[in-house]
Amino acid sequence: MKVLLTGDAGGIGSAIARRFLLAGHQVVGIDRNPATFTADGYRHITADLRTEQLPEISDVEILINCAGTQNEDDIEINLKALIRVTEAYGIQRAIRSILHIGSASGHTGSEFPAYCASKGGVIAYTKNVALRAAAFGATCNSLDPGGVRTALNAPVMNDPALWSKIMDETPLRRWADPEEIAEWAYFLTVTNRFCTGQSIIVDGGEAINSRFIWQD
Repeated sequence: MKVLLTGDAGGIGSAIARRFLLAGHQVVGIDRNPATFTADGYRHITADLRTEQLPEISDVEILINCAGTQNEDDIEINLKALIRVTEAYGIQRAIRSILHIGSASGHTGSEFPAYCASKGGVIAYTKNVALRAAAFGATCNSLDPGGVRTALNAPVMNDPALWSKIMDETPLRRWADPEEIAEWAYFLTVTNRFCTGQSIIVDGGEAINSRFIWQD
């Protein structure tokens, strides 16, 4: 199948691109940064999704919105650009599935104000798109990770004191590797044909950590 993936130049996006290529799919990536690898069946387009004209790409069967940032023009990049891409490529009859890479923070309200607001918007927009895409028999979901071991999170991953506090808040006491999130992305867009309009939290249990306190 032909996959259009935004944010393919690094982190989770790069892992998703490699997972689909490994399975024999064609991948077209769009990112404001240059490509970080080459492969048969893979084409990269360098473009800023906020401002530049979207390229002509036909016959997209799977759309994955992974482009995102943290504490840097979050509403424009994480939400408005995602909407722009989805309306251009996702709402058409060739589409099979649409996936938005959100964040557990869209559910919990944690992290920076504009960041969690942008990701909360993705959750609501996912339901809107799912209703419209259902007319074509297509699914639309969001995949909402908690902590993932990417370069973006290096400031806390490399700080022993902060990392210890984070692990205390994470019941499974680890963060996901990008490849784990890529497996979820593959399942939700290729294997799954009936789950739609849902926002799947994959965070090692952090969102359910109630820290109930009572007397001994």
